[in-house]
Amino acid sequence: MMKKTDESPLSFEDALKELEQLVETLEKADLSLEQSLTTFERGVGLTRTCQKALDEAEQKVRILTTKTVDGDLESFDTNG
Repeated sequence: MMKKTDESPLSFEDALKELEQLVETLEKADLSLEQSLTTFERGVGLTRTCQKALDEAEQKVRILTTKTVDGDLESFDTNG
C-alpha cells in the first residue's frame, strides 16, 4: 500500500492508481479486520481526493464553455 509521505497532495492519476491497488488488496488478501478497516479508510480518503479533482475539472469546463468569446473570465478558486 503506497502512502504519500510529503505534504503535497496526490495527483488524480496517482490517487486513482493507489485506489485501484487498494481494491485489489481488499479483494484478494486475507486481511485482519483492523487491516481491512485501515485499507478501507485510506480508500475513502483517496476517493474524496479523486472526486475533488473531478469536481474542479467540471467547474473549469463549465466556466470555459459558458462564457462568450468576448466575455470576461471568472476567477477559479481551487480552495473552495
